[in-house]
Amino acid sequence: MPRHHTGTATTAAPPTGRRAHQENGSAADCGLLLLRLTFGLLLAGHGAQKLFGLFGGHGLASTGKYLESLGYRPGTLFAVTGGLSEFLGGLGLAVGLFTPLAAAAVVGVMINAMVTVTAAHGLWVDKGGIEYNIGIAVVALAIAAIGPGRLALDHYLPWGRGGWRHAGLALGLGGLGAALVLAL
Repeated sequence: MPRHHTGTATTAAPPTGRRAHQENGSAADCGLLLLRLTFGLLLAGHGAQKLFGLFGGHGLASTGKYLESLGYRPGTLFAVTGGLSEFLGGLGLAVGLFTPLAAAAVVGVMINAMVTVTAAHGLWVDKGGIEYNIGIAVVALAIAAIGPGRLALDHYLPWGRGGWRHAGLALGLGGLGAALVLAL
């Protein structure tokens, strides 16, 4: 490391580039953690409403009946599938574990929500539109593309760095999953 002469003592130059990013505990890593925890835990809570009736949710039976009214048969199977996608995808994003797969689960369930429920109401959420679903799907894709950051369980794993392949995997698997569910 280069040394700077200050007149009385020689000191190390401040770190630059990637090393400075790593040594400073990075605001970016903390920002990613905040995004992951906020969106991931809220989505996991939404899944828990469907699966377990927690947080004021209606549970599997009522969610299944609602999904049958939208054309998903058997409704309970799709309630389990959607609830698990939200719950496990949300938890995966929150802790940064299997991030591309967690993002794929979130993207898939958001595409289904847009196609079957919110698209008919336009863009804005105050009219029941797709605004909220788009926001969640984009956050999940962005986390897959950027990577979950150093404060994630995936940090030391090959898929913990993010990149085009991971974002493509999340979008591709999420889109494929949504298409399969919509086709049934």
